[in-house]
Amino acid sequence: MPAVKERSPFVEAYESFDKSLGSQGEAVKRLRREGLEVFEEIGLPSKRQEEWRKTNVAALGSTSFRRASGGTSGLTPEKIRPFLLPDCIDLVFVNGRFSAELSRPGALPEGVFAGSLADAMARHADLVEPLLGHYADGKHPFVALNTAHIEDGAFIHVPRGVAVEKTIHLLFLGTTEGGEAVVSYPRNLFVAGQSSQLTVVESYCGFGDERYFHCPVTEIVGEANSVLDHYRLGQESLGAYHVATQKIHLERDTNFFTHSINHGGALVRNDIQAMLDGEGIHCTLNGLYLARGAQHVDHQMRVDHAKPNCHSYELFKGILEDRARAVFNGRIYVHQDAQKTDAKQSNRNLLLSKDALVHSNPQLEIFADDVRCTHGSTTGHLDDEAVFYLRSRGIGEEAARSLLTYSFAGEVLDEIRLEAVRKDLEEFLFTRLPKGNIVRQAV
Repeated sequence: MPAVKERSPFVEAYESFDKSLGSQGEAVKRLRREGLEVFEEIGLPSKRQEEWRKTNVAALGSTSFRRASGGTSGLTPEKIRPFLLPDCIDLVFVNGRFSAELSRPGALPEGVFAGSLADAMARHADLVEPLLGHYADGKHPFVALNTAHIEDGAFIHVPRGVAVEKTIHLLFLGTTEGGEAVVSYPRNLFVAGQSSQLTVVESYCGFGDERYFHCPVTEIVGEANSVLDHYRLGQESLGAYHVATQKIHLERDTNFFTHSINHGGALVRNDIQAMLDGEGIHCTLNGLYLARGAQHVDHQMRVDHAKPNCHSYELFKGILEDRARAVFNGRIYVHQDAQKTDAKQSNRNLLLSKDALVHSNPQLEIFADDVRCTHGSTTGHLDDEAVFYLRSRGIGEEAARSLLTYSFAGEVLDEIRLEAVRKDLEEFLFTRLPKGNIVRQAV
């Protein structure tokens, strides 16, 4: 008899989980089954695979994560207050499930839906099912794992011609349950209809050094002539694992802006893929990551220029301390018909210790002949001459180094259009940097 393949701990109790979701539609059930089949075929990735060579996820397979059972894990509005943003519609999810009691919903324009994906699948299947799972790569191991466990997450749908003035803040909290490490699979779908406007903040947060695993997938659709501002904030606990995929599909004349900020988590991996599938698109992807101790942060970027006359701009900066590690793999892919493409990609890293390390690999693949594309990468330490110059003006060495570090991050800060997010990041930097009060006064 052939040997029975050992089942991954992540899907050991899958049948009972699947049966518990009997009320969901056949299309979603089929999607989950397809995800399960793919994950059982390919399993967790290893360092033998090129795209995972610099990020070892073996610890995920050796840690006993159980699926989160639900509930608020004892969280209260007071405890989560530091993670909320002012003047926003706050929708809170605990271990991947929507929490009405912790959320602060507000009035939305007629026809706009912003809330639980599980609720939307039950009440608005006609809006969800045609798009859910349509864009995220089903062969990606963690996309397949998430798809197999689709249950809840956030769904935002803005109809044609509607402008949502209030920022929608989605707060995903990870916790342990009874002291045990748990895994959750938030599934998010944002749709900005033709000529609509939307600003959404996607936050992933945790407490202390709690150990848990967030495995989210977010699909973003910008229909023709839409304007979509998106922010992704990573403030996971220092014991958490976070492996996420973000798939962006943009149509003609869309203006899309996303900003990824990360300073939490023991191991963080963000796969960000944007498809520019119409003419006249402007797409900006910026990011800032800060890591210290033994933190590991990995960004895998891909921008596909599929149609002519599109613009993409990419700036990611990293600040690393102690024994922290970072990976940046960026690829701009210009298809044969994408003439008049204008694409820029840049990754810059600042190492604050001799033991910090970054692997940076920006790439271009161009199959059109009338394009303007650039890419670059820099990694280095603080300029000793600049430190000396500030010290000669009466500023102490620690304060001088902090001022220069803040200045390095400033280029990314200046690009953040949402004031609440920009101020929150500024305050974090003032708190984290040595002599932060001096930096605050100086800027």
